[in-house]
Amino acid sequence: MSTEPGWVASLRTGLRLRTAANQIRGARPPSRPKPARTPTLRTTQTGRGMGLTIGVDVGGTKVAAGVVDETGQIVEKLKRDTPAAHPENTIDVIAGAVNELQARHDVGAVGIGAAGFVDETRSTVLFAPNLAWRDEPVKKLVEERIGRPVVVENDANAAAWAEAKLGAARGQEHVLLITVGTGIGAGIVLDGRLYRGRFGMAGEPGHYRVVPDGRLCGCGNRGCWEQYASGSALVAEARDFARRSPEAATRLLELGGGRPDGIDGPAVTRAAREGDVGAVRCFDTVGSWLGAGLADLAAILDPGCFVIGGGVSDAGDLLLGPARTAYQNGLTGRSHRHLADVRLAALGADAGLIGAADLARHS
Repeated sequence: MSTEPGWVASLRTGLRLRTAANQIRGARPPSRPKPARTPTLRTTQTGRGMGLTIGVDVGGTKVAAGVVDETGQIVEKLKRDTPAAHPENTIDVIAGAVNELQARHDVGAVGIGAAGFVDETRSTVLFAPNLAWRDEPVKKLVEERIGRPVVVENDANAAAWAEAKLGAARGQEHVLLITVGTGIGAGIVLDGRLYRGRFGMAGEPGHYRVVPDGRLCGCGNRGCWEQYASGSALVAEARDFARRSPEAATRLLELGGGRPDGIDGPAVTRAAREGDVGAVRCFDTVGSWLGAGLADLAAILDPGCFVIGGGVSDAGDLLLGPARTAYQNGLTGRSHRHLADVRLAALGADAGLIGAADLARHS
């Protein structure tokens, strides 16, 4: 039995309770998984990352893989056919190309760009329209085959990052890349960060509907922007013109083998460069739709620079001339605000590969 006075016992009890409370207050909360670090233009331009990385651009017909240095220069590049109908075979082709390159180069990581929906963890391709990937765990499957960390990204996002950091928009922190090809793709860089959205699927303005109940789009909706401002739209305009006015479309029909359905994108571009009035008018129509869409995007995101890439952009001012005019004319409050630059992409078909490699370097 204790012989301590009551006040001493009370003091001891109080000290024990206070010590326990302090320990509880000072304890660290349970750790939570950290979100994947998002690279920024500011940190990547001033910080040092790993040296060589590999970028892979996965298309519906070709897989392009290249070793890329910190300045965006491709050290070595190779291409393989894409077995698009076979998901696992596509993974094997990617891994084979990477393993061949890393046998000759000391690389730190691999970035993979693919057209389609990539989840917010940058590991799974949820849907790729030109491949058989559906909820495909690309990161896991490739890492198992190559023994290197892998980052998976939408191809247009990767290209936007490359143009913002190393290409036409270098020095800009608010950039929209619009790729004008068969359809329209896009990538968004805001405040120097690649913007992917909550679920990783931002950057699909090609499916913003600009004409209610308009032309049927491959996505299932009608009136999507890419039905009026893409390479497919350019060809559709030229063919329709040749059907309606064959006497005014002599050159276009000649390049199309005498048939409206034989007219393709390169034929329209060639005829327009030769000064064919009908072909130039087709570019005016498609370029005007493109510029109108840029004005809408500027009203929403207020970028400092638009970069126009994709196959149709090879036509240069034939496309960008009417696009710039329509953009300026359609911009909300245009007399009271700055105009964003509208520039041609600088990195060409390698932008996605270079961007994927750089994102891997800094992820």
